[in-house]
Amino acid sequence: MAADTVSSQFTETVSDLSIHTKTVETQDDASSECHSNKYGLPLLDVYKLALRFYKEKEGKAVHFSYEDKLQLVAFTQQVIHGPFTETAHKLPPLGALDVVGKDRRLAWQKLGNLTNDQARAGFVELLSRKCALFSTFIEAHRREKKEKERLAKEAEKQKIFEEQERLKREVEEKIQQEQREKEESIKRQIQQALNEQTYDQFRKYAEQHYPGDPEKQGALVKQLQEQHYIQYMQQLQAVQKSEAAVKQEICDESNSETTKKRLEGSEELNVSSNTDESQDILVPAKGDGVVRVGHGETVTVRVPTHQEGSRLFWEFATDHYDIGFGVYFEYGTPTTDQVSVHISESEDEGEELDDEIYEEVIHPNDLEAVYRRDCQNEVYAGSHQYPGQGVYLLKFDNSYSLWRSKTLYYRVYYTQ
Repeated sequence: MAADTVSSQFTETVSDLSIHTKTVETQDDASSECHSNKYGLPLLDVYKLALRFYKEKEGKAVHFSYEDKLQLVAFTQQVIHGPFTETAHKLPPLGALDVVGKDRRLAWQKLGNLTNDQARAGFVELLSRKCALFSTFIEAHRREKKEKERLAKEAEKQKIFEEQERLKREVEEKIQQEQREKEESIKRQIQQALNEQTYDQFRKYAEQHYPGDPEKQGALVKQLQEQHYIQYMQQLQAVQKSEAAVKQEICDESNSETTKKRLEGSEELNVSSNTDESQDILVPAKGDGVVRVGHGETVTVRVPTHQEGSRLFWEFATDHYDIGFGVYFEYGTPTTDQVSVHISESEDEGEELDDEIYEEVIHPNDLEAVYRRDCQNEVYAGSHQYPGQGVYLLKFDNSYSLWRSKTLYYRVYYTQ
């Protein structure tokens, strides 16, 4: 009696699903598409979730009747083994008292030639009809899967972005490395040019401090050259940064007649970092030297204008302490082009004119007043356009110092 009831129910289920052997392929596609649209997942995924739900919830959160269990088992056997008629000869015989086994095989046999997808669809349909929680379970899984896909896409985008950033950093680092190498090459060229210019005067200074000791002399020369290079670069940077400020100051003071005269007579040196170009236009004036300025003394470096020159340049620095510096000009006709150094006990004594180097003498003109310069920290440099024939007086004033003597390094030259 139970078998007839189960057979009748399966016949109705198969009839409701419209299973016909002549339209198997069309029904497979329609069933798969129907469940895919309903749950937003492929039929195979929905079937696997339905099977898991049945195993986890049956007898706990959900209770099925005996007939429903027979139908669900029959659908799973159809999916795994295919139609009963094709598999019956492979199945082991059932015992005389195995009523449940006989009912299961009868339910399986009633499914006929149902395809795998149709069996899956029947299992899902029956489970969803008998248990309302199943739809909620599928929806939760669908959202979880969608969230995982979204996170995976974001992770892929992040990976692509990080890769692009890495390549960008590599390009930037390569450009920066090339720039650093270029700057180092320029610095080496500048340092080499400065070392060649200052070697003789530093060597003389080292010979005075360490006579008869070439090793210490070489170490001192190297140290002095490194200090000179550092000071030169600091001065160069300072000149470049203050160029705009100097121009503004010139504009602000242009209404003052006194300032006009001073600005026309004295300009800051604009040093070029291209040492090759500088060497092409500079003509040595034999004005390089090292002088020890005693405490209370004033040193005056006299530089006559040169017939082939049009502008005078000067550079100077000290070892450890500051020193006063100013520039004067004596109009006249020089009888020599030799640079001379005069040391006096006070600034007033240094203002006496040397008649031997002039054919005609006029009172000195103040181009740049004497004031203290922190030349122990950086190399001071400047220039002045020849106002005419005469002699420049570069005054280095240490008269204010009662105890300290200063070692002065200076260089003067002209350009054509």
